[in-house]
Amino acid sequence: MLLRIWAVICKEFVHMRRDRRTMAVMIAVPLMQLLLFGFAVSTTVEHIPTVVYDASLDSASYRYVDALVTSGFFDVVGYAATADEMIATIDRGDAQVGVQLPARFYERQARGDAQALILVDGSDMFTSRSAYDAATAVAQMHSVTVLQQQLSARGLVGRVNLMPLDARIRILYNPNLTDLFFVLPGMLAMIMQSQTMAMTASAVVREKEHGTIEQLLVTPIRAGELMVGKIAPNVIVGLLNVLTILGLGVYGFHMPFRGSFLLFLELALIYIASGLALGLLLSTISRNQNQTIQLVMVFSLLGVVLSGFMFPREGMPPVLRWLSYAFPLTHFIPVSRGVLLKGAGIDLLGPNIFALVAYVVAVITLTSLAFRQRLD
Repeated sequence: MLLRIWAVICKEFVHMRRDRRTMAVMIAVPLMQLLLFGFAVSTTVEHIPTVVYDASLDSASYRYVDALVTSGFFDVVGYAATADEMIATIDRGDAQVGVQLPARFYERQARGDAQALILVDGSDMFTSRSAYDAATAVAQMHSVTVLQQQLSARGLVGRVNLMPLDARIRILYNPNLTDLFFVLPGMLAMIMQSQTMAMTASAVVREKEHGTIEQLLVTPIRAGELMVGKIAPNVIVGLLNVLTILGLGVYGFHMPFRGSFLLFLELALIYIASGLALGLLLSTISRNQNQTIQLVMVFSLLGVVLSGFMFPREGMPPVLRWLSYAFPLTHFIPVSRGVLLKGAGIDLLGPNIFALVAYVVAVITLTSLAFRQRLD
């Protein structure tokens, strides 16, 4: 059995050596993806273009607008003469936030019934969320400041405690809330899923289109041995990609690595095997290269959406949560984040590791069965 598998492995290495350009692309593309994502990804948006309609034009309204600008999240790009002009400015795309302050703002603030209308362009998810959170925080802080000034004018500052509860928050594993540190572990897993699936996606289809599948049929090799032989060489390429991506993330983007390096490599090997096996399954059930490419694109997109990389799985319907287990990315993202950011070990990652191992065995078995049915 080992000799038959080794023969297939040597055959795959010959194909790799002859197609050096494809191999170069396989190694270079993940690095380019990580560089682009690493420099471009940021969920916090600052300096949001803001237009102001101030019907009061008094000292209180000026201080409120100044508090918005001082926060660093809002940049006033212009003042509107009417509310309609402010909305039109947002519609044109010249501003993404509008601030409307009513007349006699100072008097209303003194009475305690002042209101400020903040209009946020909701067509951009990240900008609107950042604007909403920042505007809410600035309004609360500004309200406390105004209340302190009013109490001070009445000589009541020392008698009233404005902060009866002191909630101290400590962020574990990423105290500075660096967006890139949240994204990079999942990004590594996402890039490797699409990469490993693409490596083996054309393996069986290529044999059919080149007419070499008949040569394999006359050999004594079994379907399972053929699947293992086609996966094994690509594991080495996948592991090389993991090392280069990980090195760029740790040394290029200064991502923390708190866990065991050897443990991460071992788990990465299992994950690579799962992606390669899935790509081989798609190749087996496809009739040509175009079908294979389309299936890889669909599975890659579904994996990214359902795995929790982009959206939390806790908010998905139960059916989609169960469907997400069909993608190895769902099981490896907790492993990647656990080892890299938390320094977790096998005792904490056991369920995900078991799921990956079971996934590899199940997919290789399904691929072997599908291959036999195709032959029949």
